Amino acid sequence: MSTALDNQALANAQAWLDGAYDEETKKAIRDMMENNPNELNESFYRNLEFGTGGLRGIMGVGTNRMNKYTVAMATQGLANYVKKSFPQANPLKAAISHDSRNHSREFAEITANVLAANGFHVYLFEDLRPTPELSFAVRHFGCQTGVMLTASHNPKEYNGYKAYWDDGCQLTAPHDTNVIDEVLKIKELKDVKMTGGEKNIEIIGADVDEAFLSLIEHNSIHPELIKKHHDIKIVYTPLHGTGITLIPKMLERLGFTNVNVVKEQATPDGNFPTTPSPNPEEKAAMKMAVEMGQRIDADIVFASDPDADRVGMALKRPDGEWMLLNGNQVLSVIIYYLMKQWKETGKLTGQEYIVSTIVTSELPIEIAKSCGVEAYKVLTGFKFIGAKIRELEGKKTFIAGGEESYGYMVGDFVRDKDAVGACSMIAEIAAWAIDQGKTFFDVLVDIYKEYGFYKEGLLSVVRKGKSGAEEIQEMMRNYRQNPPAEINGSKVVRINDYQLHESTDLISGKKEHLDLPTSNVLQFFTKDGNKITVRPSGTEPKIKFYFGVKGELQNAADFDKVNAALDQKIEDIKKSMNLV
Repeated sequence: MSTALDNQALANAQAWLDGAYDEETKKAIRDMMENNPNELNESFYRNLEFGTGGLRGIMGVGTNRMNKYTVAMATQGLANYVKKSFPQANPLKAAISHDSRNHSREFAEITANVLAANGFHVYLFEDLRPTPELSFAVRHFGCQTGVMLTASHNPKEYNGYKAYWDDGCQLTAPHDTNVIDEVLKIKELKDVKMTGGEKNIEIIGADVDEAFLSLIEHNSIHPELIKKHHDIKIVYTPLHGTGITLIPKMLERLGFTNVNVVKEQATPDGNFPTTPSPNPEEKAAMKMAVEMGQRIDADIVFASDPDADRVGMALKRPDGEWMLLNGNQVLSVIIYYLMKQWKETGKLTGQEYIVSTIVTSELPIEIAKSCGVEAYKVLTGFKFIGAKIRELEGKKTFIAGGEESYGYMVGDFVRDKDAVGACSMIAEIAAWAIDQGKTFFDVLVDIYKEYGFYKEGLLSVVRKGKSGAEEIQEMMRNYRQNPPAEINGSKVVRINDYQLHESTDLISGKKEHLDLPTSNVLQFFTKDGNKITVRPSGTEPKIKFYFGVKGELQNAADFDKVNAALDQKIEDIKKSMNLV
């Protein structure tokens, strides 16, 4: 059965056929019209949305695809807003980088050309570089904006466009929605300045690398222990991404001499040929690195995603089995090491703080508080961690932050997830552990014994289409109007409603103001220490449930037993909430 052409898709496609688009693009459109109407509908039925984080979509021809024209129009909208926001800046400045994805370099050069044609002095990296270095470069050069061409850990068909503000952080309110408004005003290609500013583009590279890496080096607390245990066995894979440009170099700079890179995944390649998904959160992406770790009996194994902002990690347990750590576990170990070492070395003054997100484990918060360090929670997304740093800049000292989705940041010279800095710190922690006759796993066990065994789970409930969206909203309304009195037999003692900015103590009835941006998120806290977060996705037809439970770990031998009991507890909570 043939697919009928959507009227809006046909109108959008015809506008491109009539416009100043290249012949190759027009040929592809005509081919879709004649032979693949379904693809034409998908490619042209709407404009690719410039969301609060920028663009992300499948690459191809069309208004709803990532291509040189949608990138150019989005950049013109960004340029227009930056011009309005910084009328005194002369010249306006922008930094641009890209990952290893197909067309990323082309899109980066188009972005540079459009900004340059709009009078910006553009700092364009000579070749692919990690997202955290782009974030750093924005502030390093005093830019008003920055752009990273990447689709992070999405499949190979995708590409994307992350926009940054002058603080090196991804756009936050009101700039995020204001930029969207400006992008929506760009209706036609003739509204875009594409050429004429080439002389405004400055190619950057090694000098910025040096400045960035030197700051990461200053994060090291015990360089003498690295020197002492320089030959610990490290396995690293960049998963065909940008991490290869800096992470091995940074580890070598710190003094590690036994870094083993997975050669099959070392070459940047936007097709990601050796893995079904370049996402280090997934077991399949870690497979080759773990296999190498097993072969050489490595001390630690880690992987970065294509734009090198996320880190996945694996290690060997005392019984010889290998396990993957989740983002909450890695963040907890990083925070534990930094808190204990800052305290032992006398660096704490009472003005330090860490930041995590509301869906991240409570464990890093408890560790920080135990060392007298203030801990803040922000909404989900690293841009909110960056916003908190900006708010407290010059008042307090940021030590580290992170979120459950494998993103970590040490020091405030980067304002986004940083795999380069995180891998460096993880390697140092491994050396520190070995100096005490321990492993990285032993450190995690020590944390659980001291603070409790925290375990997290995530369930995504998909509800597609218009009816699905309505069902998700109805679920949220019901949770607000009829909140559970108990969950899995434990009384609900507190409810946080981030839409109403309200935290209610159900025992005393006292209400406290939640000083965070409005977000359609609910959290239920139970008497036995469980935390359940309910959050509709802003970009997908799903509602997410985050589960946090806690148990006691008396000794390392009980790790598996307690771990299994907590897994079962999470399953019991799902059943009690009718989610399975």
